Order: sequence, then C-alpha cells, then structure tokens
Amino acid sequence: MTVSTTNLKLGRYVFGVAALAHGLITLAWHDSNDGHQLRYVVYAAAAALTLGGAAIQLRQIAKVGAAVLGAAYLVLVLLCVPGIVAAPRIYNSWGNFFEPFSLLGGAAIVYAQLSSTWSPETLARIGRILLGICVASFTLEQAFYLDATAKFVPKWIPPTQMFWAVTTTVLFALAAVALLTNRMALLASRLLTLMIVGFGLLVWVPLIISNPHSHTNWSENAETFEIAGAIWILADLFGEYRLQS
Repeated sequence: MTVSTTNLKLGRYVFGVAALAHGLITLAWHDSNDGHQLRYVVYAAAAALTLGGAAIQLRQIAKVGAAVLGAAYLVLVLLCVPGIVAAPRIYNSWGNFFEPFSLLGGAAIVYAQLSSTWSPETLARIGRILLGICVASFTLEQAFYLDATAKFVPKWIPPTQMFWAVTTTVLFALAAVALLTNRMALLASRLLTLMIVGFGLLVWVPLIISNPHSHTNWSENAETFEIAGAIWILADLFGEYRLQS
C-alpha cells in the first residue's frame, strides 16, 4: 500500500505558507540576532524557509521543498542545543528545542509521504510518536510557566485568563496522551490543530495589530501557524490512512 502523492490536503499548504512567512519575517528584521556569525546562519535558514515554503506548495517540487524546510528546521533545532547544555534545568531551553523539532517532524512527514518509501501505517506511527513527544513538551512548558501563559490570554475572553491557561494545558496533555497511546489520535490531532490556530488568531494577531513593529509578535505568529500546519499534516495523514485501510 502506498500513499497518494496528490491528496495531501490543506495541512501541507498551511505549513508552507507559514514557513514562507516566517522566513520573510526573519529576513526583514536585521537585528534579530546579536552575534554576526549566528545571524548569518539564522538568515541562511530563513532563506531556506522562504524557498522551501514556496516550493512545498507546488506538487512537482513539493518533495524538494519539504527537504529544504527539513534542513532549515534541523539548523534551528541544533541552535537550541547550546541553550540546553548551558541551562539543562531551565525548561524553557527544552521548550525552545521541541518547537522547531515539531516543525522538523512536519517537514519529514511530507517528504516521506512524497517518497512513498514507508507504508502509511509506519509513517503514521512514527509521526504520532515524534509529534506526541513535542505536544508533551508544549504541555510541560505551559505548566511550568502558567502565569506567563495566562498573561497571553486576551482579557476580554471569559471567564478568566488563568482558566484558559489551565484548560489549554490540560488539552495539550490529553492530546499528547492520545497521540502517544494511539487512542483517538485522529480526533486529537484535528482538535489540537484547531486549538493552535485559535492561539494564532486570538493571541498573536491582536498583538500584531497593537504593536506591528515587534519582531517577536510577527515571528511567534508565524511559528504558531507552522506548528498548527505540522499537526494538521499529521491529521491529514491519519485521515488518509483511515480511508485507505
């Protein structure tokens, strides 16, 4: 059984557009990194995000685009390793690692689908485990920094900011369990995608409107939709595998 390369659905396109936007945002902010050598590495990765994000939209070169994005995300993952080594007891260092690692997983799934070298069952199992670990990290990061998480919740959303911080942390945890145990993984991946898209629309878009000159607001919004796209890719894979089973 092989995966159809013509029916990858919307996840790949959302993922690619967000990656392209992230690359352009990084290239546009010339002061995003202090160290000159590190800055050049980040800019090279940003250029790869831009090119890969555009290429993955086109079926003829989508595999190349996925490979380029995977290489860029691998660079971003490796750039997080020194932070973990320097402060292994600070969970933010680990959280910074697993965010681009989840994006690397999304790019790898697309590349593997288009290569048709693995069965959809094997690919779905590997994808849910890798992204399930990342979702578990998202859970821990929100739990450890719950007060900071609550501050990002718009005050106009009832009942309270802390309520939604706790609720989304619990939902992350449930999604991680569902993916890692393969229990209702398709539903969990779809609902998780919807929740992360909601973060982008309700948290980061208003922050961009209120402060359009902030590089952080723009880059975090793009990364949020990249992560949503990566989970969406996994949900599309689950859905396709179920149809072909």
